[in-house]
Parts: sequence; structure tokens; C-alpha cells
Amino acid sequence: MKNDGKATKICLAYSGGLDTSIIMPWLKENFDDPEIIAVCTNVGQKEDWDAVERKAYASGASKYFLVDCREEFVTDYLYPMVRAGAIYEGQYLLGTSIARPLQARKQVEIALAENCDALAHGCTGKGNDQVRFELTYKALAPHLKVIAPWRVWDIHSREQAIAYAEEKQLDLGDISRQNIYSRDWNLWHMSHEGGRLEDPWNAPEESMFRLTKSPQEAPDKSTEVVIDFEKGIPVGLDGVKMEPMPLLTKLNDLAAENGIGRIDIVETRMVGMKSRGVYETPGGTLLHKAMRDLEMFTINYDALSLKNKLSQYYSDLVYSGKWFTTARIALEAFMVETTAYTSGSVRLSLYKGNATVVGRKSPYALYLEELASFGETSYDHADAEGFINLYGLATGVTAMVQKGLEDGSGQAVTMKRVAAQFHDK
Repeated sequence: MKNDGKATKICLAYSGGLDTSIIMPWLKENFDDPEIIAVCTNVGQKEDWDAVERKAYASGASKYFLVDCREEFVTDYLYPMVRAGAIYEGQYLLGTSIARPLQARKQVEIALAENCDALAHGCTGKGNDQVRFELTYKALAPHLKVIAPWRVWDIHSREQAIAYAEEKQLDLGDISRQNIYSRDWNLWHMSHEGGRLEDPWNAPEESMFRLTKSPQEAPDKSTEVVIDFEKGIPVGLDGVKMEPMPLLTKLNDLAAENGIGRIDIVETRMVGMKSRGVYETPGGTLLHKAMRDLEMFTINYDALSLKNKLSQYYSDLVYSGKWFTTARIALEAFMVETTAYTSGSVRLSLYKGNATVVGRKSPYALYLEELASFGETSYDHADAEGFINLYGLATGVTAMVQKGLEDGSGQAVTMKRVAAQFHDK
């Protein structure tokens, strides 16, 4: 592939991994030795950042930026997503999906500040991330050229990518033909794909997991934690107020120690194919569990039913990279309004891979013990008869009409018959 347009200064979304490392020499070869601005975003992955910077310059970067956006990631992306109840296909907690709009946004901001004329990323042509990055580009800098090497070069596998890196004498770190898993890591989760996981019948190897203990190795006694919320947003643990990132970090530690947060799923990629992934989302699992319980405690049926329907749509938008869209922004306003009284505390018991709700309290609880009790209350049981008659009116009328037609009687459905059916005297 040769240069199909001018690109003299390219801003690359850089991770320090295999794909983005080999992209730099490839760009140099195919775009007449352009300047390459490498942008690395810290969203909670634990890296040797000095080593990443050295690798960036050694691979061909003209300039390198490391953007620490962990607080913004938790406050403006993760916690709103928890409030919305967004879980893709009912299982995936969207750890990679939710990070990409933020990472692409930071890349665009630096590209504009550095007067770049192109944006580049290392996403493959069959994955979801290419869409997430490029939809953000379109939303924030539609005039910039986009370069996606995986869609045009002659490298078609990770093995070939490793061979290209070795040819260019690039530092691969712990990447090898034996350690072939593709991973993504941030404050919310770690994903594992590729290698033996490509056969969906193969069980994950225990050595693959990096964040969580196995449930079998978790403590033999339960651990309790109370998560405090204000308006659907986590604000504290065990009655102590905490800043967003330390709170999530503490929950990650607690859940990981107790073997909580592992999931093995086959999801539907945006391009249509099914893809197997194993995810570790320790603290996020606890937050979703607690938030779902608290909203059932504080939101009425109609609002919660609608929220549950829209949560699925919200998760689809996040998965497909449509964060900076009218639909997602409008949905956010709905979620804020719906959870305006979702404040309170949820107590969880953690034990060997399981998180169980064992208590909840809220000043805005819609549960009233005086009404719900099986003991003596002010509730008049006789009121239920009239309610059932009205609630079942449509069902009864439908049955009478259809039964009359089916048995050939043809008897008209009159108000007198309806009244008789419902014991109106």
C-alpha cells in the first residue's frame, strides 16, 4: 500500500503494545517519513510508563504524550454507565467499549493542538474498536484524515505482526508466540481474547487471569461491604465518603480477593460475527449488583420498567462507540432524572465468586413496612376486589366476545352482561 493522500503529521493512538508499535515504522515507510505524534492514555492500566515512552521513541515517534485521564474516566464515563445499568447483551460490562471514546477524544485534542493532518489507530478490520475510535473522530474532528493500517497492509495475524516487529528489531516486551493472548486493561476491567480462547470449548487457563483470584482460592469466610450512593452515583463505602477513583480501586481489591468478576462469554461484534472473550470486572460487578438493587428500592414500576428498556439501548450505544451522539446525551438526561431519588446504601456479602445483597436502606425507599407487612396494617384487603374487576375488565370482555363467537351463540356483549360478569348489583 502506498500513500493515497498527504499526511505529513500523524497523531497515533499509542498503547505500547504490538499493534501500535509496528504501525510506526509502517507509517514511515508508506507515508514518506511523516512526523508521528504518539498519544498514550492512562485509563488505569498498570504500565511501566517510562518504558512505554522509550519504546515509542524507539519505534519512530517524533513526539510522545501521556495523558492521565483516570479520574475523568471514572467520574464522567464509568459511573454514568453504572447509573444507566448498561450491560451489553445482558452480560458484558463494557470495559473496553467505554474507554475508547475518552481515549479517542484525548487523541483528537492533541492532534488539533499539534496541527496534525491525520489520525491513526491500531484497531483491526474485524473488531469493534475501529468503529469506536472513528465515530469519535467524526464527532470531534471530521476534517482529519483517518489511517487504519490493519485494513490495508499485508499483515493478517498476530504471528505475522510479531515477525514484522522482529524484522524491525522492535522491543516486544512480554509478547511472544507462546504468550499470544490479546488483552485490554483499565480501571474497570481486563479482557482476554485470542490464543486457545478462539476454540469456545476450551476452558480458560488459570494462569491467564491477572486481576482476580479463582473462587477456589478465595477466603473461606465472607466479606461484607456497604456501598453508598447519591442520585445513582457511588459516593462512599461503609459510610465513609470517598473520591470516585479510590472508591472503585477499593472495590476492585475487595472483589478480586474474593474471586468476583470473572465472565466467559461469546458476544456479537458490530460487524456481525460472534467473538469469545473472557473478562475480569471485579469492582464493576459489585457496583452493578448494588445499583440494580437500590433502584428497585427507590424507583416506581413505570419509571423503572422504562429505564430497563432504555438501559439496553444505552448499552448498544456504548458498545458501538456512539458516546458523542444526540441519542446517548439525551438518554443520559433521562437516567439523571430517573435516579434523582436513588440515594442510599446497599450491603453486599462477598464469598468465593459470589456477591449477594443482604441489606439496603434509603431515605427515599418506596418500600413501606407498614403497608407490606403480613401483620396488622392499615391496608384494606377488600379494596382488592374492585381493583381486580377493573384491572381485568379488558381480559373479561375479550373472553366473552371470543367465546360467544366460537360457540355460535352470537350473543351480544352488553353492559348488562359485563356488569353481571363483574358482580355489579
